[in-house]
Amino acid sequence: MAERVLVTGGAGYIGSHACKALAGAGYIPVTFDNFVTGWREAVQFGPMEEGDLRDRARLEEVMRKHEPVAVMHFAALSNVGEASRDPGLYWDNNVIGSLRLVEAMAACKIPNLVFSSTCATYGEHDGVMLDESCPQLPLNAYGASKRAVEDLIVNFAAAPDVDLNYVFFRYFNVAGADPEAEIGEFHRPETHLIPLALDAVRGRRDKLTIFGQDYPTPDGTCVRDYVHVTDLIAAHVLGLEHLRAGKGSDVFNLGTGRGFSVREVVEAVAKVTQEPVPAEDGPRRAGDCAALVSGSVKAADELGWAPDHSSLDEMISTAWAWHQRPGYKA
Repeated sequence: MAERVLVTGGAGYIGSHACKALAGAGYIPVTFDNFVTGWREAVQFGPMEEGDLRDRARLEEVMRKHEPVAVMHFAALSNVGEASRDPGLYWDNNVIGSLRLVEAMAACKIPNLVFSSTCATYGEHDGVMLDESCPQLPLNAYGASKRAVEDLIVNFAAAPDVDLNYVFFRYFNVAGADPEAEIGEFHRPETHLIPLALDAVRGRRDKLTIFGQDYPTPDGTCVRDYVHVTDLIAAHVLGLEHLRAGKGSDVFNLGTGRGFSVREVVEAVAKVTQEPVPAEDGPRRAGDCAALVSGSVKAADELGWAPDHSSLDEMISTAWAWHQRPGYKA
């Protein structure tokens, strides 16, 4: 019988792609989601269990029912603007929820945890090629909550009576969609650049706003490192195999080492869709760094990971196919 993996946030953008990849790798993914930001129709590849991450009793019930060999933990709030306005919401949901999850794992003796962290734990390091040794100095409650979750997992793993091994993935801007367009990226409200630009092309919004034109970058707009969601999830499966092979806990950045500016992304969207992107210039947003780029040498060397699908054209093309499919949510 196929082994099971509990996927928290499995109804969300990244979590649903993880479920598909796990199913393809021979596991049965069990989605655990409260559907506040996730979508029931995204749960296509294994059982669905509804519940709140802060409900330890419900978590233990699901774990004892399915007996997963590992947990992939994606469930989190992730809107930086919202985190700045309401930090308590992020500490409650992301940190307290993760604490209850790890407590339940310890009680049910589930030894392997793959955690979806973020480059936001690093804070502002303009112009630096970020690696896993960079100081973690988050600028907002989102990044701080993710760093705190890393800390609590490390603390539990060090406890003498807890059998817990972990892999943390700190990743950069995730983009693209399932190449078969079964699942894709959709948020309400949408805050990510590529789907915002595609919505502008399709007339679902009047225009795209480009925030800031005077950054110290080649064209004055922010530069970010983008990684295809398919590549990102491939790393998570490799991380799970790393743990199950007994190779121990570790931390990996996931990026391509190549940054693209906002204007480069907008130009690429116009090229792929063969439509102009209605756009206007706007002021800088508080907290935006000029450039955030990460190499993933460690993930390549130790996991054998490569971002094979993370060209800008492929990320946009797969997202565009998802946006054009029948029944795309407005």
